[in-house]
Order: sequence, then C-alpha cells, then structure tokens
Amino acid sequence: MLHLTDDYELKLAETPEELAAAERLRWQIFVEEMGARPKFATPGRERDRFDAHADHLILKDRHNPHEGHNVVGVYRLLRGNVARDHGGFYSASEYDLTPLLATGRPMLELGRTCIAKGHRGGKALRMLWLGLSVYVATHRVQLLFGVASFPGTDPKPHTQAMAHLGRAHQADRALRAVVHGADAIPLDRLGAQAFDPVAAVKAIPPLLKSYLRIGGKVGDGACIDHEFNTIDVFLVLETTAMAAMRSVAAPIRRAA
Repeated sequence: MLHLTDDYELKLAETPEELAAAERLRWQIFVEEMGARPKFATPGRERDRFDAHADHLILKDRHNPHEGHNVVGVYRLLRGNVARDHGGFYSASEYDLTPLLATGRPMLELGRTCIAKGHRGGKALRMLWLGLSVYVATHRVQLLFGVASFPGTDPKPHTQAMAHLGRAHQADRALRAVVHGADAIPLDRLGAQAFDPVAAVKAIPPLLKSYLRIGGKVGDGACIDHEFNTIDVFLVLETTAMAAMRSVAAPIRRAA
C-alpha cells in the first residue's frame, strides 16, 4: 500500500483480480462512456499487449466493500527500461519518440489514465498524483510522457485549443516528439481564422490543462485515434515539476 485515507486506498496492482478491476474501469470509461472500440479488448475489460509489462497504479474506494469492483482510478506506468525489453512504448504508434530516446534519460510513459464518475474533480486525482510522485522518486524517473486526448475525431470543435497548444506550449526540439502516420494532423489549423486565446484555454480538457499548469509541453502535431474516438496530443513533463504535484497533494496523509 502506498497511501491511505478515510475514503481511498492507493497502491500498485498486485493480483490478477486488481488488474482485472482496473481494466473493467477502463472499459466503463473508454468504451461505454467515450465510445472507444479497442482492437485488443476482452468484452468488459479494456486491455492491450502493454498491460502485462506495465505497473498499474490503482485507487480503491474504501466505502465500497466489494473487493475487485472498487477500483475508481487508474494510471498505467511503463518505464523506459521495461519498454526496451518488451516491444517499446504505446505512444510510438502515433509519435516518433527519437528525440526523447536520444537523451538517454530515465523515462516513464503514462497511459490509460481514468477516474470513475462520482470521484472526479479533486481528491482522487490528487491521490493519483501523489502516488505517481512516489513512483517517480523510487525509480529515479526524469521524464514523463504520454498522449492526452480531446474527445471525438472531428478536429473542428478543438481548433482554437489545439492552436493554443502549438503556439504557447510546444516542447523544445530536444524533447519534441513528432506525429507520424496517415491520421496525423497539424496542431495549428486556424489559417486565416481569428485566434481567441480565452476560448482556447477554456476548451482544453481538464487533465491536459492540469499538466500544462505544472510545466507540461506538447509535441509536434496531433493524431486522430479512430479506435479510441479521440484526437491525441503528445505531452512531456520533466520530473522537476513533480514538486508541484506533491504540493497539490499535500493535504493527503501518508499511510502508517
């Protein structure tokens, strides 16, 4: 166990039952709520080939007595040394990670982040961030990265927000992954349209906005993910920003 409060238990999944519960939550959110149609899923459980080699940070609802059905938050964590031995990173299917890999720095891919309805908007996310900061310190990770998503596959509703990401939050070239493939689109598609920075910031999804606030940067371009019914952008964060994550999570007490 990593942390405990009156409401939640935070830990890494250790049993097949805990991993199954995490995958059921992912199914509920990505498939039932967001309309994903993942190729490798088992009905009722969203899973793929990366799950067997990743660590899974899970948040359990202590008010739900049904073990195996009380997971309400998930982070999938894939370390660089593990990815090298087991087929690479999930993000590489959409982005060229050569600049990041060339740094030789210890890195961690974040994926499949989700929180159940009724637990969003505060304490649950702070708990997950606290667990992530502990994991990063334990494994001496220097770079965090992954894809963050806009809902749907039509870029038009997100034109302002995506343009803002490309103009104000793009990573330095040394850490700038570049989108590739047939579903790649540029971040800035405004052309002659007027840019409205206020509307742009409001339209950024909450989790992505949270990462930007603590120093997250985006890659070059976006990818339309038809399988998950999203438009993905690449996000990278240096772990010096984890101090900001810890300060956000400060009210949470450590488990005995």
